[in-house]
Amino acid sequence: MIELRKSSQRGSANFGWLQSRHSFSFGRYYDPAQMGFSALRVINDDQVAPGAGFDTHGHRDMEIISLVLDGVIAHRDSTGEVAELPAGEFQLMSAGRGIMHSEFNANPDKNLHFLQIWIEPDSVGGEPGYQQKPFAQTPGLTLVASKTGEAGSLHLKQDAKLYQLRLDAQSQLQYQAAAGRKLYVHLISGPLSLKSADTEITLQDGDGVKIADLTDWQFVSGTQPVFALLFDLP
Repeated sequence: MIELRKSSQRGSANFGWLQSRHSFSFGRYYDPAQMGFSALRVINDDQVAPGAGFDTHGHRDMEIISLVLDGVIAHRDSTGEVAELPAGEFQLMSAGRGIMHSEFNANPDKNLHFLQIWIEPDSVGGEPGYQQKPFAQTPGLTLVASKTGEAGSLHLKQDAKLYQLRLDAQSQLQYQAAAGRKLYVHLISGPLSLKSADTEITLQDGDGVKIADLTDWQFVSGTQPVFALLFDLP
């Protein structure tokens, strides 16, 4: 099974200070056919006006990952964590049995652009936690988050792996998923072609693709470098 989700098909929200595109049902946007994929529940592509942001609010039993594409997030939460998240760094907040936090655009003069990703944990309750880390921007697959925290990745409370995929122009990379696993690819910038046996699909910026029961993939870039996220899911 392979299902392409075009950027233009995503849900949208415009609150003035916030403009958001939703890959899956979120907030006021509801599509019963897009309620997530495996443990992946949310990918929101957010643009936040200068100095604006999300006032203190709560979450529980969710693994919340943020990746800043442009700008800086000012973060504060009920565990006492106060941090700034610049472009290129990943943040993982484990809500556990409950956490309150706020997120603001730390820049008074330019928009903040970031992705917020929610992954459902494999157990509920537990201590909330906060992790933040930069990862190398070298070509290839870089493991960002995993169940075991292997290879210096962020510790994720789910049997899933999140990779950062970067390709130079006119290059390719092989990926083999284990039998029974599901894959989701979200393209940040590209374009990117995915090839497997007799299947080929090309993604443009903001597109996503659900993959199940197909294990061997080749990622191929064109005349531009590629930046994407690859989720290996249960």
